[in-house]
Amino acid sequence: MNHYAILERKRSGDELRPEEVAEVVRGAADGSWDDAELAAFLMAVAIRGASAAETRELTLAMLDSGERWRLAERVPGVVDKHSTGGVGDKVSLILGPLLAACDVPVAMLTGRALGHTGGTADKLETIPGLRLDLDLDRCVGLLRDCRLAIGVATAEIAPADRRLYALRDRTGTVTSIPLVVGSILSKKLATGAAALALDVKTGDGALFADIERSRQLARMLVDTCTALGVPAAAVLSDMSQPLGEWAGHACEVMESLQCLEGGGDPRLVALTLALCEVACALAGHGVGRERLERALHDGSARETFLRWARAQGAESAWTDEPRLELAPVESVVVAPRGGVLATVRTRDLGMLVQETSRDRSDRVDAGVSLRCCARLGDRVARGQELARLYLRAEDPLLVERCRACFVVGDTGEAPPLVAERLAPAAR
Repeated sequence: MNHYAILERKRSGDELRPEEVAEVVRGAADGSWDDAELAAFLMAVAIRGASAAETRELTLAMLDSGERWRLAERVPGVVDKHSTGGVGDKVSLILGPLLAACDVPVAMLTGRALGHTGGTADKLETIPGLRLDLDLDRCVGLLRDCRLAIGVATAEIAPADRRLYALRDRTGTVTSIPLVVGSILSKKLATGAAALALDVKTGDGALFADIERSRQLARMLVDTCTALGVPAAAVLSDMSQPLGEWAGHACEVMESLQCLEGGGDPRLVALTLALCEVACALAGHGVGRERLERALHDGSARETFLRWARAQGAESAWTDEPRLELAPVESVVVAPRGGVLATVRTRDLGMLVQETSRDRSDRVDAGVSLRCCARLGDRVARGQELARLYLRAEDPLLVERCRACFVVGDTGEAPPLVAERLAPAAR
C-alpha cells in the first residue's frame, strides 16, 4: 500500500479506510514505515483530527499488533481500571485490593511516572521484593489465588504503541485525543478484562486542564471501548489539587494502607469507592457501597493487599510489619499571609516531586515526599503550615518552589471531586 497516498489523504482531511489505518500501525510494528513517515501521520492526526471510526480502527490495529490475553474467558467477571494520571493519585493501590476483598477479580497493567504524574509501578516497587513482571499464566494464577494481579505491560503487548508513543513525545502530538485513546486502550484492552472503569482527570494537574477537553477524552474512551465490545464508563474527577495528603512513592503506599484499614483522606476514599461502584456495575457484580465500606473497616481489604503483595514476591518481614521510610530532612512550607487557599499549582508540585525523587542515573528515591496540610477553600492564618517536604538535604530553593505552588487569596473554593459520570452513548 502506498505510504505517500495514505499521508496525503490524511493531510487533506480525508477519513482513512480501515485497511489504511491498519497499514500505518503494521508499519510502526514491523519497521516498514520509517520515523519520518510515522511522524507525518501523527502530525496529520493531531491537526486534522480523527473520526470515531478511525479512532476505533487505530485502537484495534494497535491492539492486534501484539498479544491479547482474553482474561475474562479464564476468569469471568475480571475488571480493570485506568486513570489518566494525577499528582498523589494512588486510587489503583486501594481499588484493587478493596474489590478483591469483595470477591471481584481485578487485573491491572500499570505504568511508570510520566511528566508530572507519578507511576503506580514506581510506587509499588518501593515494597521490598515485590515483582511486577507478569505473563498470562502468572496473571491467571494470581487472580484465582488472590483475586488481584498488578503488573507492567510486557514487550509483547501493543508493540506498535511503544514506537508511536516515543514519536508523539518528539513531535508535540502527545495531547491529540484520538492518539491518546489509541495508546491507552491498546494496552488496557489487551488484557481482555470483562469491563473497564476509567478515571479521567481534569484541572491544573491533569493531562487536560480544561474540562471540555477532558470530557471529550472521556467520551471517546468510553465510546471506543463500547464499539470494541468492552463495557466501559468514566468518572471525570478533579485534579486541581493533589489527591490525598501525600505525593511521592513510599509515602503513597503507606497512605493507601491507611485507607485500606478505614482511615486516610476522605476525598481519596470517596473517589476510590465511586470507581469501585462503576467497575462492579459494568461487570455485573452485586457489590454495593455498604459491602465496600465494610471491607475497608473490618481489615479484610488491608489483609488482601498484604496477601497479594506476598504472592508477588514482597518480603514477609515487610508484609508482617509494613514500613517505608521518608527522606530525613523535613521542611515546612507556611502561608505568607492570612486568607483562603485559592489556588494550588498542582502540575508544578508534581514536577517538583518527580524531579527531586530521581537521581542522575534516573533511579527513584522512594523517600522523597510531599505532604499537603491544607486544601483548596481552607481558611489559613499567616504562618500556618501548608505543606511539608521530605528531602535528602536542605534545599531552600526547592522549598521556595513548593511555597510558590500554594496561592493564598481572599476567596476560593474546591471544585467538586467528581464533576461528571459518563456512560456509553445511547445507540
